[in-house]
Amino acid sequence: MITRWAVKRADERLGFSSTARTGLNKVFPDHWSFMIGEIALYSFVYLVLSGVFLTLFFDASTARTVYEGSYDAMRGSETSAAYASALQLSHDVRMGLVIRQSHHWAALLFTGAIVVHLCRIFFTGAFRRPRGINWVVGLTLLLLAIVNGFAGYSLPDDLLSGTGLRVANAVLLSIPVVGDWLAFLAWGGEFPGEAMIARLYVLHILVVPALIVALITAHMVILIRQKHSQFPGPGRTDTNVVGSRLWPAYAVRSVGLLFFVVALSLALGGLVQINPIWYWGPFEPGAATAPAQPDWYVGWVDGALRLMPPWEPTVFGHRLPSVFLPAVVLPGLTFLVLYLWPWLERLVTRDRREHQVLQRPRDCPGRTAVGVAALTFYALLLVAFSLDLVSQYTGIAVFTLVYVFRVAVLLAPLVTGAVAFALARALRDSDADGLLALTWPDLRGSLRRHRRVAAEPAEPSEDAGQPPATTPEESPRGPGGRDEEEESEPVRVDAGPVP
Repeated sequence: MITRWAVKRADERLGFSSTARTGLNKVFPDHWSFMIGEIALYSFVYLVLSGVFLTLFFDASTARTVYEGSYDAMRGSETSAAYASALQLSHDVRMGLVIRQSHHWAALLFTGAIVVHLCRIFFTGAFRRPRGINWVVGLTLLLLAIVNGFAGYSLPDDLLSGTGLRVANAVLLSIPVVGDWLAFLAWGGEFPGEAMIARLYVLHILVVPALIVALITAHMVILIRQKHSQFPGPGRTDTNVVGSRLWPAYAVRSVGLLFFVVALSLALGGLVQINPIWYWGPFEPGAATAPAQPDWYVGWVDGALRLMPPWEPTVFGHRLPSVFLPAVVLPGLTFLVLYLWPWLERLVTRDRREHQVLQRPRDCPGRTAVGVAALTFYALLLVAFSLDLVSQYTGIAVFTLVYVFRVAVLLAPLVTGAVAFALARALRDSDADGLLALTWPDLRGSLRRHRRVAAEPAEPSEDAGQPPATTPEESPRGPGGRDEEEESEPVRVDAGPVP
């Protein structure tokens, strides 16, 4: 009774009931792949909550101190305040080790969910007009997640993270003309600078998280304004959305996913050891640990560094160190192509229409081939960053593995891309339900130069395993030609698998 009275009085003054009703009636597609973005969102929520806890006990300083905690092997040793506080947090603070490790696992999950989400968007053409801006926002979120993950990974000032910072310093110094200035600015002097940990700390807990929050907010606002895209299916067109309303169906699933992400992070933090800084010891400029691997989201850069031949060309009078091409040029070109991809594809296809219905990977064999080839290339680089471990367990010499991977990163993407193109075109032209349903005549037909060019149907074809068509929610045109959902309850159509 009191709650109803308070809500009524607040609504009389603020008038939020109509806005809330519209928001609660928003329709979301039911396909499972749309939940990947929410995994990234909820991972970030847990990162913020666990990060607040860790901030209460961490001392971001390189000042020398004597460790007096309960870890016997390091007691009485002189370390930096950052390393000593990280050890105390791990061994002396109740629940400290679980929170620190779960925070690390959540960071890996956050970045991984963004990558998988972007792959889903790429292979289904969800970046096409009018969603080019949201594609740019998502890529920037990935870039910020990588930067923030590396900064947080470096904060404990242990020997492993210090080795990574030494590599980062070499990368900055390899940049012609401005490299020295960038390194001086980053570390607060010659590496390792006294302000190094303090600056990384501010970047990690303040600057980058604020930018991530701003971009997530922009991402959600654009998504609400443009509506959700949806997979082809019965009754699904560019003028409607078929699925479940936000309240109560979608909200229950989403809250359940939030609890699952938090529970998974805590379970990993309590059961699976990660980054045991007491094994590595404190960072010393003249020491290094081997084998040393960074987290996977920068592992592909480390793999490229290991595979790069000792080639140092001279360009415009500046000699480019061998670090420059794999660690600066390759990541720069990677993100540049990704940022420009919606417009590059539009330039090739000349498709300037707005799309609300997604494509299946088979519908665009060329894009699928490029995506598979790129994933193969970066997956091989990711494996290459652990060649010393591979050599240790297989007995194969490291230099032999390096030569093999140098060839593989050039040839394997071409092979996998060609295979993906042939299979996607065979699926498209044969209308088979999946790869296992393809026949040899279908594959042989896909290898011919002739390709069937079919007009775009008025209604997308039915997915494999899709239930019979029912009447979808038809959304009227809103102001400015925008589509808006109706207030009536939509008919839920379960999305089928997308081969």
